[in-house]
Amino acid sequence: MIRKLLVANRGEIARRVFATCRALGVETVAVHSDADAAEPFVGEADQAVRLPGATPTETYLQVEKILDAARRSGADAVHPGYGFLAENAEFAAAVTDAGLTWVGPPAKVIAAMGDKLAAKAMLAEAGVPMLPSWTDTDGISDFPVLVKASAGGGGRGMRIVRDAAGLAEAVASARREAAAAFGDGTVFIERYVERGRHVEVQIFGDAHGRVVALGDRECSIQRRHQKIVEEAPAVVPEQVRTALHEAAVAAGRAVDYLGAGTVEFLLAPGGEFFFLEMNTRLQVEHPVTELCTGLDLVGLQLLVAEGEPLPATLPVSTGHAIEVRLCAEDAGAGWRPATGTLHRFMVPAVAAEFGGLTRPGLRLDSGVVAGSVVGVHYDSMLAKLIAWGRNRAEATRVLSTALARAELHGVTTNRDLLVRVLRSPAFAAVEIDTGFLDRHAEVFAPLLPTERLPLAALAAALTAASQRRATAPVLAGLPSGWRNVPAVPQTTRFAVTGGDEIEVRYRLDRAGPLAEWSSTSAASDSADGPEAPEPGVEPSVALVEATPERVVLDVDGVRCAYRVHRVGSAVFVDGPDGAASLAELPRLPLPTAEVAAGSLLAPLPGAVTRVHVQVGQRVTAGEPLLTLEAMKLEHPVLAPTDGVVAELPVPAGGQVQTGAVLAVIDSSPATGDLEPSNPEEDPR
Repeated sequence: MIRKLLVANRGEIARRVFATCRALGVETVAVHSDADAAEPFVGEADQAVRLPGATPTETYLQVEKILDAARRSGADAVHPGYGFLAENAEFAAAVTDAGLTWVGPPAKVIAAMGDKLAAKAMLAEAGVPMLPSWTDTDGISDFPVLVKASAGGGGRGMRIVRDAAGLAEAVASARREAAAAFGDGTVFIERYVERGRHVEVQIFGDAHGRVVALGDRECSIQRRHQKIVEEAPAVVPEQVRTALHEAAVAAGRAVDYLGAGTVEFLLAPGGEFFFLEMNTRLQVEHPVTELCTGLDLVGLQLLVAEGEPLPATLPVSTGHAIEVRLCAEDAGAGWRPATGTLHRFMVPAVAAEFGGLTRPGLRLDSGVVAGSVVGVHYDSMLAKLIAWGRNRAEATRVLSTALARAELHGVTTNRDLLVRVLRSPAFAAVEIDTGFLDRHAEVFAPLLPTERLPLAALAAALTAASQRRATAPVLAGLPSGWRNVPAVPQTTRFAVTGGDEIEVRYRLDRAGPLAEWSSTSAASDSADGPEAPEPGVEPSVALVEATPERVVLDVDGVRCAYRVHRVGSAVFVDGPDGAASLAELPRLPLPTAEVAAGSLLAPLPGAVTRVHVQVGQRVTAGEPLLTLEAMKLEHPVLAPTDGVVAELPVPAGGQVQTGAVLAVIDSSPATGDLEPSNPEEDPR
């Protein structure tokens, strides 16, 4: 029987495992990097062991360090979570060899399924349907194809290639990303199915030879081949569901599966399905299965690891559950990861965390809390929000409403995109597949309409005025509106995401109500300087109430409440139309250093892995200049316009911080080609 469990992982999954351990009376041990020392999962464990370093390579991927932590803490079992070493056969074997209980399938099963090429061959013999695949690029003429990492999952090392011209670069890029994420750059190529759906089956096996299917999940809505919306059960005909379950159980029996696993399939538009991979671990999306079945899958993992049989009778799935992955990223900027401090993290109407939801409602599995620092070393997922309802429509409504009302301050997230996906007619009609986001550009629009941004800015300005009055001993006793020059409106300027500015002017009468207001906006980063302010189309607005943190406005006869949170000059406004992140600009700004025109700045800290051009080379808009690696993913930096490369201050291998100049492009029409820095290597 397991007495003390070490979780060889971090964040949300560590907290999830600890929650079950507390319920079962199992003591817990966390391991943590220096970057994670203050994170919630560390404080929630009974004991914690530091892994010196900050990057995954230095810490969570170090087998010996984790085994040493188990010895020092007296742990007698190890749970790998998901990611990092969860599907590393050598780690599983090392844990077992050290005399510890491994909470997962045996090392030989992990090894068999970890080599995806070998796994496809093995399971094809068991009758599991397969897509054609290749290991050599020579002779491939049937496009499109998908390049995939052999040793990992989670979308890393995957590239869609639609013609032969892009195949070599896609393979090279996939190898680099796979090597960085999994320590193995082996890739293979598979036929790509257009409009395919990603459907998977949760299986469980015990030491007594029993393998069962515990339901299925729909995971088709993905970005960069990584799931962001998952639901259970999958919306498929019953005969397809039965065939999927039979194929998944056959795959599990073929390898004598033990513990929690997921068999993933690609469902073609005609109903035919093909094996994708078997994940020999707990999945990120396991909560939707837990809510529909009432099972604690982590509890079952521990039960099976202790040698006990699975329950003789397993529950039937009821209702519908949908999960979204809330990630720190800018969906509108090519899924660029975001970093910073999470100043506020509040989701309304959450009924349970990490399990324990016994009636329809909301569950939150989060790796962060208010005050958490989101860095560049780890995956961008902050939390999972899961809704369980009597049917799909009810779960969708509950989840989208909670997301829209959440207060997420300090770090850019994909919240708006998730809400728009859930509220889209295509999602409601189950018109979904892995290319959903490519076809529905409308879901990338922010929830807050552009024409309503001035109201959010007005609310921010009015709360600032209220706060100033509340902290001023003299003005606090006078009615609002008393000024030496009462006819002149007060003015507040804000910076808006994307480099724009908005200016709000308002005047309160001597009794306190809003007498008048207006706003103007201008682009602050125009090539020709700021544009002339254009008056906004202002609705009729009356001030109902204003405090330092809340403003109620009557907008064209409809009362609207705005919640305002300030952190220094940053202002976060949450209202009925959506959220706005603003930065109040000083009335008299101090001089700042200027960067050269045409400078491309690093959007976040990272490492420059490759430089594709050289100084003096002429480039066209959209051409790759260099590749930045951050949060375990590669991010190409593209030329924003035609021009000549004037500067490349960071060489390949160089580390950069946010705002560092990565390249300078001279787009002046009069500029001729400069002399290359090394003419002998001029690629022209």
